[in-house]
Formats: sequence, structure tokens, C-alpha cells
Amino acid sequence: MTYRSPLLSRPGAVVGVAPDAGVAFHYGDPVREQRALAAGRAVVDLSHLGVVVVRGPDRLSWLHSLTSQALLGLPPGESREVLLLDPHGHVEHAMALVDDGATTWLVTETAAAGGLVAFLDSMRFMLRVEVAEVTADYAVLGACAAAADRLAVAAPDAVLWRDPWPGVVAGGAAYGPPSEEHPGRDTPFVLAVLPRGEVGGAVVRLEAGGASLAGTWAWEALRVAAWRPRLAREVDARTLPHEVDWLRTAVHLHKGCYRGQETVARVVNLGRPPRRLVMLHLDGSEHVLPEPGAAVHDGAREAGRVTSVARHHEAGPVALAVVRRSVAADAVLSVGGIAAAQEVIVPPEGMSDSRPPERSDLPPVQVLRRRPHG
Repeated sequence: MTYRSPLLSRPGAVVGVAPDAGVAFHYGDPVREQRALAAGRAVVDLSHLGVVVVRGPDRLSWLHSLTSQALLGLPPGESREVLLLDPHGHVEHAMALVDDGATTWLVTETAAAGGLVAFLDSMRFMLRVEVAEVTADYAVLGACAAAADRLAVAAPDAVLWRDPWPGVVAGGAAYGPPSEEHPGRDTPFVLAVLPRGEVGGAVVRLEAGGASLAGTWAWEALRVAAWRPRLAREVDARTLPHEVDWLRTAVHLHKGCYRGQETVARVVNLGRPPRRLVMLHLDGSEHVLPEPGAAVHDGAREAGRVTSVARHHEAGPVALAVVRRSVAADAVLSVGGIAAAQEVIVPPEGMSDSRPPERSDLPPVQVLRRRPHG
């Protein structure tokens, strides 16, 4: 069945499209909604997202062994972002993770939840873990971190996940700027997972305290401006986490073995991932914006694809795109005839701040010759 949020009955609500179908795109004034969201005075209905739980005494050590993140001894209430990679290091799943001391909660994209449960179920073996999708019973509200206290009061039964982006977590690495210079530093997100039947009451209590509803237009505009990758937008079958600067928050480089680890380590050590994420400032004189998936051109040559598009209340029309690493940092790009000024996120040289330094004191490599027999 097609999901439709009860909050779409609010005045002015305009329904969104995939991957955010079933919730409000906006409530009639997206610019005002963005400003309120950024200021911590708005909440976003994300009740369409998938929610998965893992229970059992082995849950954290088991997830530690499967995912890109270090989870052993994770304290209750502490948030993590985790990836599941394929054997070649490509991103298959991305999850917001928080453990409440008895249950590990995973929030992921709507379309990904079923596949995530199926994969985790296939890896249980004899361990004491249980995996279940609980999207029918639990829903998600989103806000900027400045509203976290409001959310906790309005939804006392909620489990809160605090987005670590754009910080560089323990064991992580940055391809983009340091955290204190990153554009995402001012608008970190928070997710509240709460019983689905309590969403309406929580929103009413938030509104009584001065908050308002914002749509996914506002949420996505702030995400794009923060250069934050999203599974449903920036990821395709070839995506390496290095290409979208996801090693900041979702990969621990010094933990034990997990699927795809060899590729992660090799690209960190050698540098030069095949592609790189860029921010595009689009020509605002055009009334029509490109769609995700539109080709990005460097002159006459196709350079990559747009992944996310938004109208930001301050920056104007903006987009995220994944382009070839070889595209020059000062190249003037275009999308469907619209001029697109490039802002570098992952630099063309593709080196992270954790790449081992090159040794200048070593002698040149000698050519090895085969010794003749006899």
C-alpha cells in the first residue's frame, strides 16, 4: 500500500515524490519553513522512513563485525552512522544507529529497509540476535539539533539520534574541509524515533511550544547546503564512501575486518577515488531546475550526474553532483544548459587527511631482474 502521512491533512500541505513520497514536501511557505528549521523552531515529518530494530545480547558485537563502524561497547544513547559495503567496497546500505541499552535502532531509506532486514537475517547464524522491520509501528520526526531538547520534551518516549555530520568521528577521515570550516557545522540534524500513534500528539505539543511544521523541501535544502550524502540520492551501484566524503562519520579505519574493508584501506592509502562529490551553484535566472540524474557537462564532454537539487533560502538554486575525479577544480560546468559554478567537496587529488605520508628518505625502487638458471 502507498503510505500517506496523517500530517498531510494540515492546511497547505503539498505531498512529496519519491524518495520522499507520502509526507509533505512543504506546507505552503518553503522559504519560511527553511528558516524556522535552521533556527531550531521547526520539525519535519519523516514518518515514511524505514525503521529496523536489532535485539539480543550479541547485537552490538555482531553489527560491529558486519558494518563499517566500531560499535563494541557503544554506550546507550550514543549515535553512530554505519554503512554496509559489498565485497568491492561499494555502498549498499547506510543507517542512522542508536542503541538504548536493550535495542539497537536503525533508520534507513524507505525502499532499503526490507533489503536491510533480509541481509541481516541471512548473517545471524548461531548468534543471539533478532532482526525486525518495525516501520509500521514506529515513525521518525526530524529537526536541527537546536530543537533536540524540544523534541525530547514533546516526545518523551522517543529515541533520539544525533547526526555526527560534519564532524570527523574517532577512526574517521576527511576528504573535505575540517569540521570547523565545513558548511554543515551550523545545521546538524537530529532524528526522533517514536511510536507511530504518538506522532500527532508530539507535533501538537511542539506547536504549543512555538515550533512549526516544515516539509522535506526545507530538510533537503539544508542537507544539500551541508554537503551531506544520502543513500537514496548520492549512492549508485559504484559509489565508494570516499567519493562522497562519508569516511568522516560512517567509517572507522582502525577496526577489525568487515566486508569491503580492503578497498576502503587501499583507496585511503593510495588516494584518487574514481569520482568525487561537488556542490553546484546553479544559474538563478532559470525558472526550471534540473532533475536528479541530469547530466553534468564540462564543455562538450559529460562529466557526471546531478544527485540532489534544492532551492536554499540563502544560497539559491543548488545541487550536489558526482563527477569524474579528473574534472578540474576550476572547471565551469553546466547542467541542461544551465551554468553551474563548482564548489569543491572532495578535491581532485582525492587525498584524505588520514593518508599515510610519503617517505622522502627511502631509496628509489630497484628494478628486479630474473636470475638466469645455471
